[in-house]
Amino acid sequence: MGFFKPGKSPNYYIGIWYKKVSLLTIVWVANRESPISNKFSCKLKIRNGNLVLLNESNTIVWSTNIMSSTATSSASLVLRDDGNLVLSYGSRSSQPIWQSFDHPTHTFLPGGKLGYNKRTNTSQVITSWRSTEDPGQGLYSLQIDSIEKQYVLKWNKSVQYWTSGSWDGQKHIFTLVPEMRLNYIYNFSYVDNDNESYFTYSLYNPEIISRLVIDVSGQIKQLSWLDASQQWNLFWSQPRQFCEVYAACGTFGVCSENRLPFCSCINAFEPTSQHDWDLSSYSGGCMRKYNFSRNEKEEKPGFILSYVPSRFLSSSEIKTLLPDDESACRSFCLLDCSCYAYTFVSKQCHHWKYEGLSNVSLMLSDSNSQTFAINIKVSLSDNPTNTSKNNTKVLVAGIISGFFSLVFLCSIGVICYRRVKRQDHKMLSEEDRKDLGVPFFEFKRILSATDNFSLANKLGQGGFGPVYKGMLPDGSEIAVKRLSSQSGQGLKEFKNEVVLIAKLQHRNLVRLSGYSMKDHEMILLYEYMPNKSLDRIIFDRSLCMCLYWSLRFDIIMGIARGLVYLHQDSRLRIIHRDLKASNVLLDEDMNPKISDFGLAKIVEGRDTEASTTRVIGTYGYMAPEYALDGLFSVKSDVFSFGVVVLEIISGKRNTGYYQNQQAFSLISYAWGLWKDKKPLDLLDPALAESCNSIEVIRCMIVGLLCIQEDPQDRPSMTDAVLMLGTDIESLPDPKEPAFISKKRIHSSPSYVTESEIQQLTITEEEGR
Repeated sequence: MGFFKPGKSPNYYIGIWYKKVSLLTIVWVANRESPISNKFSCKLKIRNGNLVLLNESNTIVWSTNIMSSTATSSASLVLRDDGNLVLSYGSRSSQPIWQSFDHPTHTFLPGGKLGYNKRTNTSQVITSWRSTEDPGQGLYSLQIDSIEKQYVLKWNKSVQYWTSGSWDGQKHIFTLVPEMRLNYIYNFSYVDNDNESYFTYSLYNPEIISRLVIDVSGQIKQLSWLDASQQWNLFWSQPRQFCEVYAACGTFGVCSENRLPFCSCINAFEPTSQHDWDLSSYSGGCMRKYNFSRNEKEEKPGFILSYVPSRFLSSSEIKTLLPDDESACRSFCLLDCSCYAYTFVSKQCHHWKYEGLSNVSLMLSDSNSQTFAINIKVSLSDNPTNTSKNNTKVLVAGIISGFFSLVFLCSIGVICYRRVKRQDHKMLSEEDRKDLGVPFFEFKRILSATDNFSLANKLGQGGFGPVYKGMLPDGSEIAVKRLSSQSGQGLKEFKNEVVLIAKLQHRNLVRLSGYSMKDHEMILLYEYMPNKSLDRIIFDRSLCMCLYWSLRFDIIMGIARGLVYLHQDSRLRIIHRDLKASNVLLDEDMNPKISDFGLAKIVEGRDTEASTTRVIGTYGYMAPEYALDGLFSVKSDVFSFGVVVLEIISGKRNTGYYQNQQAFSLISYAWGLWKDKKPLDLLDPALAESCNSIEVIRCMIVGLLCIQEDPQDRPSMTDAVLMLGTDIESLPDPKEPAFISKKRIHSSPSYVTESEIQQLTITEEEGR
């Protein structure tokens, strides 16, 4: 705890941060609305029972503002190991009179409360910073709705734009936050009594450092610290998409998920504060580059086109007296000085005043049926579609210069065209292409094979983009994976997948038939799998009936053999890192094929493990050492295999809900059944008549062995294959799996004296 200066800001603030985190990470700010310019002339002390910050003239800059008649001579301050700053009177064990957990700023720490006090009618609210250099209260806030037992995000503390859904007391989650089902790290609680209603959470493992923050973007983010990479790892965020945040780009700002940065200004406008935009704080919006004068006849306004989501139409004023045609709506807006824009929807004219536009998120295009065109008034000279202001001299000069420019550009264009034609082949290095042995397909052949990527040929949506069925001229069927520009799989992952799969040949790995590149399009061609993916069948209550036990056992063995090849038998030692049911494809004979190698890693020589600063994969299938610390190895794939085995046996997803209220996931559910000596209760009811109970129990034991918490306890995939053919009596007993509830260990607080406060030095037993 002490003074800090955010970024390049000239101001100082009193804050609390982590001791064991190498990056300065502020979790609480005292004087967020009252910064100071000189930390050496200020002091923090206890005065009249309050904790106060005094400036050079001994004037109070910030205070805890406690009104109490209690004697204050023995007041003390405690900075607890959980980040809670506690002020109390009397003995150190007495009830706190004030604590920072009751006055959170932008961070919700484990052990804190976010709630509503029914006695005082006050709420605890966390509010975003204005920018990364200004911890003052921003536009976005998170608070509890005690009536619906949910927490909500609000813009300007008035407009609700996201909700967690109501609290489900049986599942211990908020209904619209599915990520909470993966609560093997967090223990969530909601308390509702006569005095208060609040949500709190804690960590099963107190060694983990985690925080929930409301970002300047308006999103809430659950983050955990990775010691291996020395950085914060995003566990989940809501809303998931930046553009789903209310007024994310501010007035006259346009939000698009298809480009970086997400925010831009519409034509004729520029950022209100370029400095804030450079800091990725866009809520200040945009302003006109030039204000048009309504008094000058020659400077008549025009309109530029944008789009607005339908939920914002309530911010406009319906002009009921106007004729039901758009031209009249437009004309009246031109004449009305208070009209900044108009929309014409369902034969109704909507005029927008500046106040109505100040909280609207504009869009670049009419992306779906829930958007409407909005015409924004600008000066005629700023309208890029209007050329009436161009005079004859400019026109003639443009024609002459355009002619010579055209000749020059045509010459350049021919050269560039030839280079681009060759560039389609050069995105992979010459050395890579020589080693591939995989055909390159012209993009026009892909279009022809998929009927221009028609929806009728769409097979599904993968993690990195849609997959289509295609038919080549020779009649052979292919699966075409079209990488999405928003998927996160860029050229690096594309090269990775092409180079890896081209060098891998095994009956239980998907075979690459070819690839294609054009401009920013990256396409992979695979052998077509008529039965699609494993998850499509085992989790469907109708389709699963045709997947009887002997087939499921063969699928388990096939996946295991494919992993043995990757880990040991191929000329490359490969860790898949994203094994899951949806990445196991089934051919016409139901033979499993492991697919999707975009995240796979090659480890050198005899190495079997590595680390990364970029934790990517699918929660529920990720091993704990990878999800929490960024450490991955062949044993990470073994963990994922164990999860898939349990899913195949049960026909249930790992993140599903189970009737046993103590089971947070399939892992904990299966472990509970194993401890209760009821292993066959895990069995999918669809297998009641076809199962071999000995094989089922054997597979369950192997599955539990693969998901043990310590990677050293997990078998290798070679051993797992042998175990799947071994007598049950000779198999070892599995230890407790990862992600099973553990008792929370409470840390002891640390104390500080009044004299130490004045010097801003905090003594701690073991800070975090």
